[in-house]
Amino acid sequence: MEDIQEISDVRFQGIKINYLYVCKRKLWLFSKNITFENTSDKVLLGKVLHEYSYPKENTKEVLIDNLIMIDILSDGSIREVKYSSKMKEADIMQVVYYLYYLKQKGIQKQGIINYPKEKRKEVLELTPEYEEKVKQALKEIKKITTKPIPPPAQKQKICKSCAYYEFCWG
Repeated sequence: MEDIQEISDVRFQGIKINYLYVCKRKLWLFSKNITFENTSDKVLLGKVLHEYSYPKENTKEVLIDNLIMIDILSDGSIREVKYSSKMKEADIMQVVYYLYYLKQKGIQKQGIINYPKEKRKEVLELTPEYEEKVKQALKEIKKITTKPIPPPAQKQKICKSCAYYEFCWG
């Protein structure tokens, strides 16, 4: 497989990295602009939590290259605010993708995932291992999103709280 080197090769929204680790079918549907998030109570709860958490932060919701949205940006770090740590691997991969993306632009930062409801945080650095995982994830996203049909639905614990539940199982 070819190596991903140029910034133009890594132009995916961070949510797609997250969805790759949550549900490949959801990733495919989202990539085709089939979205149900605007009707989801869980998504609304996450937005409210994000809006009211960390009110003293000045630099919130920073859009970079009209592509990635960083929840909170500070001098030395980027921070993501998440409702719960139930999908920790997906959260971690989303943040390390942001770190990787920024590194391609010559910007070095630390990543932090805040779980305010749980009163805890996860501090991340972009290691060579994470860089390799990001590169593999980007290749897999490209492979999944260019297929003509979605991956089959696979029952998971999170399905019942997913905005796509009725689409997949209704």
